[in-house]
Amino acid sequence: MPWSFDPFAGDILDDRIRGRGASDMKSAVAAFVAAADRLNRRQAPLAGDVILAFTAGESANCLGARHLVKQGFQKEIGAFLCGEPSTLDLIVVEKAILWLEAEARGEIGHVSGIRGVNAIDVMADAIIALRGLSLHLPSHSLLSPPSVAVGRISGGSAVNVTPDRCTAEIDVRFGPGIDPADVIAQIEAVLPPRMSLRTTDFKAAVEERPDSPFIETCSGAVLACTGRVPAVKGVSYYSDGAILLDGLDVPFAILGPGDLGMSGQTNETASANSIRACTDIYVKIAEEWLA
Repeated sequence: MPWSFDPFAGDILDDRIRGRGASDMKSAVAAFVAAADRLNRRQAPLAGDVILAFTAGESANCLGARHLVKQGFQKEIGAFLCGEPSTLDLIVVEKAILWLEAEARGEIGHVSGIRGVNAIDVMADAIIALRGLSLHLPSHSLLSPPSVAVGRISGGSAVNVTPDRCTAEIDVRFGPGIDPADVIAQIEAVLPPRMSLRTTDFKAAVEERPDSPFIETCSGAVLACTGRVPAVKGVSYYSDGAILLDGLDVPFAILGPGDLGMSGQTNETASANSIRACTDIYVKIAEEWLA
């Protein structure tokens, strides 16, 4: 898709910082760094450490967060504040992510002779079945319904050879507290013969109580710095919290200056005023929580 301005502009026009990654999530990186600088110059020390963790691969396999876990970083986490885009609202729950590889098996053949069984045709039937699938799972008041989406497909070796194998990568998203085995069973039930599934990745949902002390602290900081009470929401995206908080019982929130829904879009921008406000918010949260 074409951009109406240079995607690497990095300039500011009418309060909007323009460029790829401005909202997701260099805006939060800037606010975190600025907040840490201010906290570092405080005369009175905080009662605990503020640690900035900037990790690679968050939108895919979370390799940066997984590396931190291997280094033993989890023992340092007393509370987790994530800067993913939230438009300065508070995110208290994110969906679980289940990635599957579906494989269709056919029989190799040739269009001029014995045709065999076309694995791509088998996969096409499977994709149609998945498009009509409604997962029967518990609902969540802050989340949209579960989703099933085919993101990539591959099959065939030559245009005149019947393909005996076709694969598709499937993204499934659902709320907390749901066994992925139940989700897989529902998907398998609608697939045609000659199909198999294997799990390639699973990231559990992360959730915090909307009335927890940490959320109250974050909400109070937003109110103090912006004059408005932030909405409490859930999101369909996942964060590094799915990896860094695995097995932990610590406070969690997502709060960032980037616009919710702007991620991966053309003409990406972020509000400079929101970044400044978010810096103030981060400082206040740290000072209140680590008083």
